[in-house]
Amino acid sequence: MNIYDVSKKAGVSIATVSRVLNGSPNVSERTRTLVLQVMDELGYTPNVFARGLGLGTIQTIGIMCSDSSDPYLAHAIYYLEQGLRGYGYDSILCCTGSSLKTKQKYFELLHSKKVDALILAGSKFIEMNPDDNHYIIEAAKELPVLLVNGYLEGDNIYCTLCDDRSATHHAAGKLIASGCRSILYLYTSHSYSGKNKLSGYQDALKGHGLPVREDYICQCPKNVLAARDLLMQLHQKGVFFDAVLASDDTLAVGAVKYAHAVKRSIPDDFSIIGYNNSVYAVCTDPELTSIDSRVEALCSTAITTLMGVFNGVSVPSRTNIAADLIKRATTKF
Repeated sequence: MNIYDVSKKAGVSIATVSRVLNGSPNVSERTRTLVLQVMDELGYTPNVFARGLGLGTIQTIGIMCSDSSDPYLAHAIYYLEQGLRGYGYDSILCCTGSSLKTKQKYFELLHSKKVDALILAGSKFIEMNPDDNHYIIEAAKELPVLLVNGYLEGDNIYCTLCDDRSATHHAAGKLIASGCRSILYLYTSHSYSGKNKLSGYQDALKGHGLPVREDYICQCPKNVLAARDLLMQLHQKGVFFDAVLASDDTLAVGAVKYAHAVKRSIPDDFSIIGYNNSVYAVCTDPELTSIDSRVEALCSTAITTLMGVFNGVSVPSRTNIAADLIKRATTKF
């Protein structure tokens, strides 16, 4: 089925069908309705790339994430695709892993497809070395680039961020106010978001006159059993801690498992706070207190920003969204 079949059945020229496909105003409403009806009857779907040649847009957005199996990123992808679909945009997803070379490869692939914009979901696309981010800045000269929970300064780059620093600062403060004095911090990465979370924890300790001990700041793979085993090792070495603040719910679940293994009472003897308020938070016994990073709000705000860019509306290059602390049974405040 092609444009010639539509033209023949509708009794109009190929040029008229093309104008309908391209949204040209030089077609009467009656003819437009007829052509669209025939397309529907014939089951004709125009080639999106060919259509884009006439419209200057293929109504498609490129989305990149580092790991679609991660619950946080999986939700982000869902909300982004759902939101874009509501505005009539399709999406192309690339999962890149953590290698800079692979990130650049897929970024260039999506750019070569002439997508209308690129959305980078998650904070792991911003590298510590500024030169390694140059490819993003250069591409933004040609199309909008949006970062969901990452920050990069540059023209035509728009960032929507959860205030991770304030979130962990508030959570650590609540633990301290409830009587905790030896708070272990578990984190997974040195990403932009990761650094802000760590900063919030450190500043909260300083603000309450507590020392910031490097041996109480532990990096751990994003794995429940790895977190459990790390805490078991510290316990066996005689390291005392009365609370865990984790940068991800996965690590916090590991802390729950550790507490059960050594028979520590939660929250009377040991408090735990996770991050992202994921499904893991309600799958533990007891259920986790967790920081809700509001991924749905981040994604919907990013899409609203993008539509504003497309429509020539002045939009902020950076939007901050406050997190929520969801109290459950692993804390006593």
